[in-house]
Amino acid sequence: MTDTFTFLPPAGASIAVLGACGGIGADIVRKLVDAGCKVAALDLERSLSEAPTPAAHAIAFDGLDAASVERAITALGKAMPRLDGLVIASGFAGQRMPLGDWSVDQIDEIFAGNLRLMTLCLRASLPLLTHGGPASVVMLTSDMAYIPQPGYAPYVAAKAGMVAMGQSVAREVAPNVRINFVSPGAVDTPFLRGGRGRSLDPEAPLRFDMDAYLSQIPLARMATPEDVAGPVLFLLGPASSYMTGSVLHVSGGAFMS
Repeated sequence: MTDTFTFLPPAGASIAVLGACGGIGADIVRKLVDAGCKVAALDLERSLSEAPTPAAHAIAFDGLDAASVERAITALGKAMPRLDGLVIASGFAGQRMPLGDWSVDQIDEIFAGNLRLMTLCLRASLPLLTHGGPASVVMLTSDMAYIPQPGYAPYVAAKAGMVAMGQSVAREVAPNVRINFVSPGAVDTPFLRGGRGRSLDPEAPLRFDMDAYLSQIPLARMATPEDVAGPVLFLLGPASSYMTGSVLHVSGGAFMS
């Protein structure tokens, strides 16, 4: 009988992490490796170079390129023919500016780098997840989809659409494959300066007013990658076995529902 009080994925589980070199993704990979899981890390080639991963397999891909996604998942299937878990943590927000200043190309890039990327990655990975046994997918959305901030309209729309897309697929693939979501607020990672592998200046200033942001957080601090990794590991593990289509908000209380 499955021990539902074991909150980590079992040792030996095969889990792929897309966006594995970002602050959150890298912490998830480290914790999975420490738990004895077999881990594949997928990210931009530049990101894998900047932040070497302890995962057993490192696979470069560009989520803006559909052919690159297909090649990466094909390589993943050769390394891990059966996936017990999948984390999709890729994405980027773009520059903050009024909607009227966004060009069509910039809007398309945000949609492609978030909603389209996650849809393509999930579609390509389903054959590795639908093996008849239990499997869990965790997708990272953003609390900006629930507390929209001015200047990020395309990103807000893409992240909200990702949840709707994932919930639709969750109904398609149940009961053996579960799809859930973790929705963080701002997390102190390279993402806030453009994202690892995309920002030309990793030390660039934050693109928002930290003091104003923290004044809205009941827990009165910025989130760390560890704050987000814990809920992700829970959703990958057996203790969440009766959850699918759910969103866990990790925003220090900024969003309460």
